Amino acid sequence: MNTGKGEIRRPMEASAVGMLEFTGIAAGMNAADRMVKASDVDPLFFKTVCPGKFVAAVCGDVAAVDAAVQAGRSARPEAVADWFVIPNIHPDVVAALSGCVQPAERSALGVIETFSVAAAINAADAAVKASGVQLLDVRTALGLGGKAYVLLGGDVAAVQAAVESGSARAAESGLLVGNVVIPRPADSFYDQII
Repeated sequence: MNTGKGEIRRPMEASAVGMLEFTGIAAGMNAADRMVKASDVDPLFFKTVCPGKFVAAVCGDVAAVDAAVQAGRSARPEAVADWFVIPNIHPDVVAALSGCVQPAERSALGVIETFSVAAAINAADAAVKASGVQLLDVRTALGLGGKAYVLLGGDVAAVQAAVESGSARAAESGLLVGNVVIPRPADSFYDQII
C-alpha cells in the first residue's frame, strides 16, 4: 500500500527493514532506484532530510532487504553517510516513524540523540527490544541539521535500561550525540515535546 510521496508506510509482513542515508539527494535517488530493482522489497520511505540528505528505507524478507541495501551502497559508495539492515525490527519502531503512537505512561522520559537518521532508528530498535518501554517518537533530521532523536516513555528503571541499550548501539558507529532520562517530566514540558 503506497501512501504517497515521501510518506512512511507500515510494512505488513516485513521481517526486516534496511535503510541508506546519503549525503546528497541525486546520489540517494539513484541508489533508491537500484535498491528496488535489485530484489523483491517494498519501499518504506524515500525522502529528503536536513541538511540536503536523502534517506531510502525498504522492507521485506531479510535476504531481499540485505541485497537491496548492498545494491544501494554499491551504487554511490562515496555518498553513503550511514546505513543498516535490521532483521526482525520491532513493530513499535515502524509505528513511531509513521507517527502512529499515542503516549501513555508519563513516569519517565528518555531521549537518545544521534548524528544520523539511521543511527536513531537502530538505537530505537535496540531500546524497545531491551526493556518494557513505550517508543513515543523517532524524529528524523527535519529541521535538526541532520541529527535525529528517539523519545521513550515508561517507568524510570525501564527507560534507563532502554536508553543505555539504544545509546550503546548508536555509540558503536560513533554517531551518539547524547542521552538523558528525565524522571517525572513536567506535564507542560511533556505535552509540548510529545
